[in-house]
Amino acid sequence: MSAKTVRPSFFRRLATAVVQWIDSDYCPEGAEKMRNEPDRVDWVRVMPFVILHLGCLGVIWVGVSAFAAWAAVFLYFIRMFAVTGIYHRYFSHKTYSTSRFGQFILALWGGTTVQRGGLWWAYHHRHHHQHSDDPEDAHSPHVHGFIWSHIGWITSRRNFPTDYSKVKDLAKFPELVWLNRFDLVVPILYAASMFGIGAALERWAPGLGTNGAQMLVWGFFISTTALFHGTACINSMAHLMGKRRFKTEDDSRNSFILAIICLGEGWHNNHHRYQSCTRNGFYWWEIDPTYYGLKLLSYTGLIWGLKDVPQSILEEGMHADHHKSIAAAERSAERSDDISSSPLRTVLPAAAAIAVATATAAQADLPKKAEGPAIHKDLSGEMVKPNPAKPDSGTVI
Repeated sequence: MSAKTVRPSFFRRLATAVVQWIDSDYCPEGAEKMRNEPDRVDWVRVMPFVILHLGCLGVIWVGVSAFAAWAAVFLYFIRMFAVTGIYHRYFSHKTYSTSRFGQFILALWGGTTVQRGGLWWAYHHRHHHQHSDDPEDAHSPHVHGFIWSHIGWITSRRNFPTDYSKVKDLAKFPELVWLNRFDLVVPILYAASMFGIGAALERWAPGLGTNGAQMLVWGFFISTTALFHGTACINSMAHLMGKRRFKTEDDSRNSFILAIICLGEGWHNNHHRYQSCTRNGFYWWEIDPTYYGLKLLSYTGLIWGLKDVPQSILEEGMHADHHKSIAAAERSAERSDDISSSPLRTVLPAAAAIAVATATAAQADLPKKAEGPAIHKDLSGEMVKPNPAKPDSGTVI
C-alpha cells in the first residue's frame, strides 16, 4: 500500500522538476502551495545548477590560455555589472529609468548571468528587504546559517516560483515575463556563443591558443560559477562582516572587500538605509564601479534619471561616523589610563624624563625659535553635533 502511495508522488515530482528546467512557471499544484512548503533541496530541479559547477572540471581536458583566462575575468565583471546595475538597481529598485526597448536589452544582458529571470530576481530581493534578517528572509545567515544563505536557499523548492504580484510593475511587460518564464534560453545561447567565438578564434587567430571547448569552459562554466559565488557573498557575508554606519533594523554591513568583488554592492548597510538611490557608495571615497558604469551608460541615452542620495541621509551618515570617531578616541584614552595604572607607570615617566633631558642638552646652544600658533588646539568643542530635534527627511522604500 505504501509503495503504491509513494511511487506516483515521486514520479510526479520528478516529471514536474524536469519540465521546470524549460518552463519555470510550471507549477501543477499551484505556486502558492509550493512557496508554503518547508525548505528542502530539489536535486532534479537544480541539476542544471550542479552541471554548471561540474563543468568547471573541464579545465582538466581543455587546459588554459592567457586569452581564455582573461576573457573569463572580463566576462565576470561585465556580467557582475548586469547583476548589480540591472537586476539589482533597476529591476529590484528602479533607481533609474529607461525605455521599454532599453528595458528588454537590459533583461537580455541580465540573462547571461545565469541567475534566473529578472522578475524572479527582483521578487526575491524585494522580499529580502521586506523581511531582512527575519524568519521570513529566505537567505539570512542569522536565521538559516552561512551555507544555506550562500547557496542552499536557491536549491529549495519553495523558492523556485516567481510571485508576480510582488513585481506588478515588471509583470505588465509580456517580453519580460517570457524571458523570466523560459530563463534557460539566454544562458544556452550565451554558452553556444562562447563555443562559437572560441572555434572562430582557433581558425582565424590561432596565435591566441584557444578553441571552442576552452572558451566554453572558461567563458561560461568557470566565469559563471565565480559570478554566482561572488553575488552570493552579499547574501551570506554582507550581514556578517564589515561595519554598520546606519542603525537599520537588520544586520546589514559595509565592506570594502565585498565592494570590490561585487562592484560596489559591498556598501550594504548604506543600501539598506536608503534603497532608492542609484549609488550604494554614498560618499566619494566609497568605491562603487556599478554607479560609475551606470553614469557612463546614461550618457548614451539608454538610461536616464539616476537618483541621488538625499542630503539628509548623507548628513545622518556623517554624524554617525563622527560619533563613532569620538567613541573610538574615548576608548583609546581609557586604554592609556589603564597603561598608566599598570607596573609600567614607574618606567614610562623615567623614560620620558631621559628623553626630555637629552633633547634639552642637544639644543642648549641653539637660539630659541619664536613661538607659533598652537598646533594641538582642542577642537572637540567646535565639532558639529547632531540635532536630535531635526526630522529625518529620508525615506526607506
